Amino acid sequence: MSLLARFLTIALLSLPLTAMGQADEQLRIIAFGAHPDDAELSAGGAAALWAARGHAVKFVSMTNGDIGHFDMAGGPLAMRREAEVQACAEVLGITTEVLDIHDGELMPSLENRKKVARLIREWQADIVMVHRRYDYHADHRYSGVLVDDAIIVVEAPFFTPDTPPLPRSPVVMYYHDRFQKPAPFEPTIAVDIDEAMDTKMECLSKLPSQFSDEDSWTWGRRDVVPEDESERMESRLSGIRSGAENQANEYRDLLIELYGDAGESVQYVELYELSEYGRQPAIDELKQLFPPFED
Repeated sequence: MSLLARFLTIALLSLPLTAMGQADEQLRIIAFGAHPDDAELSAGGAAALWAARGHAVKFVSMTNGDIGHFDMAGGPLAMRREAEVQACAEVLGITTEVLDIHDGELMPSLENRKKVARLIREWQADIVMVHRRYDYHADHRYSGVLVDDAIIVVEAPFFTPDTPPLPRSPVVMYYHDRFQKPAPFEPTIAVDIDEAMDTKMECLSKLPSQFSDEDSWTWGRRDVVPEDESERMESRLSGIRSGAENQANEYRDLLIELYGDAGESVQYVELYELSEYGRQPAIDELKQLFPPFED
C-alpha cells in the first residue's frame, strides 16, 4: 500500500460512526482488566446494559492469568481462564480478548503502551475503562498506567501509524476501589445495574477457576472451605451481589442526585470515576453515555 493510500484509509476509518453509515447512536466501549475476571467483576453489569442496547463492548485482559490458582498454573490455567471469560462474554453479549502476557509480569513498557494504543484505536473507542493506578496489585496499577499513557497518543496519526487514530480523545473511566493513598476513589457515576444483575451473576458463574474450585483464588487461601462446589460458587456470588447492594446504600445520595427520586429504589450499582486523562464531558453528557440514563 502506498503512503497516500495508507493515510486515506486512516482518514476514512477515523471518521465518526455516523459518517461511516453506522447507527449514529452506537457507542464503542473497551474495558481493560489486569486479569481474566477483573473487567467482568468491575463492569459486567454496565457491559450487559450497553450490549442489550446495541452498543459494542470489548473486554481486554492485560495478562493471561496463568498463576491465579492454588493447584494449577501455566498454559493449562491460561487456556482454562480464557475459555471461562469467553463463556462469560457470550452471556454478556460482548467481545473479549486475553493478551499473552504472564500473570504478575505486566510492565509499563513502550511496547505495551503501543499495544494498548492499538487496541483502543482498532476498537475506535468512545469510552475506555480501567483500574486506577493506586490499586493493590502491580498488574492492576500498570494496566492503569498503560491506559493513561496511551490516551494522549491515540489521536496522533504518526504513533503506531499502522492503526487509524481516533477522531477525538475517548472518555476514560476508572473502576471502583477502596484504596485511600495517595488519593481515594471518588465516583462520578453510579450505574443502576438492577436489570442486569442476574446476567452479571450468570457471567461470573462461568469463572470456576476463580470462584468455586477448592483451590480457586477465592477459596485456596481459606482455612474453612465448603465441601460442595456449587455451595462455594453460590457463596462467592452472594458476596458479590451483597457488595453491589452495599455500594448502592453507601452512595445513595449520589444515586438520588443522578436519578432523582428513582435513585432511592436502586438496589445494585457499579461505580466509576471520570479520569482527568481523556475527554472531559459535563455530567449531563456523561450520563447519556451510560445506560440506563440514555433510556
